[in-house]
Amino acid sequence: MQFAAQVVALAAFYALVAAGFVLIYRSSHILNLAHGELMMLGAYLVFVMAPWWAEFLWGGILLALLSCFLLGYVLYFLLMRPLIGQPIIAAVMVTIAASSILRGLASLIWSPQQRYLGVTLGIRNVPHDVLPGVSLSTYDIATIVTSVVYVGGILLFLKFSRLGIRMRAAAENPLLASQRGINIYAIFALAWSIAIVGAAAAGVLYGGNSRIDPEMGIIGIKALVVPLVGGMDSMWGVIPGALLVALAEFLVSKYIDPGLSEIIPMVIMLLVLIARPWGLFGTKEQIERV
Repeated sequence: MQFAAQVVALAAFYALVAAGFVLIYRSSHILNLAHGELMMLGAYLVFVMAPWWAEFLWGGILLALLSCFLLGYVLYFLLMRPLIGQPIIAAVMVTIAASSILRGLASLIWSPQQRYLGVTLGIRNVPHDVLPGVSLSTYDIATIVTSVVYVGGILLFLKFSRLGIRMRAAAENPLLASQRGINIYAIFALAWSIAIVGAAAAGVLYGGNSRIDPEMGIIGIKALVVPLVGGMDSMWGVIPGALLVALAEFLVSKYIDPGLSEIIPMVIMLLVLIARPWGLFGTKEQIERV
């Protein structure tokens, strides 16, 4: 049971990050390779803003998440919208450049030194008995709750809200959606903003559970395996994809070698891309292999 609880906690973290990949890809068919660095940026923003609200801890966190939400609009209209009509690879290369810039700025502003967000927030990461014989840390529990709320909220938003239905329509057929009066640019920007908020929340939780530094964005590449397994255009696929990747990582760490657990997501990614590049629940598309 303890092993299963740890798998669920890691899967929840991966799902929280991976949902942003899927949301951006579904809306604009762009693979945002700067997602991990945006997660890192969210953690640093909380590190800076939390001390401003010494008597109201959530004030700094909410302000940082709001800043990330607005950043989504800025990034889309500044970097992505000018590339409409250009090859998709151009947009992907821009996200790679953005990730390098964010990583460099973080090193320049905060230095490569590791910092501990849990100390800044003043929230102790202590174990809690959630079931008989099963304990999880404070940040693990917070990660599970946040992931359920975030991923579940996106699923409900896309299915039942008018804005979510418009987002699905814009993703399905942007030209037809725009002809029906939907502002597809605002819809795409909203998708980026929601995705970045989720990444920032994941960065805060990871920083509280572990540490933050300019290189923590590499976790985004590991989390990218989750939508590749579940399907890049399937939000439901995030859940089994995250569980499979987390389970494989823990099994390798426990029964083979803890060092290999860091590369097992990459191995899974290679196997999926070779055998089933559209994922378990994604839409089967024509894949051009070179």
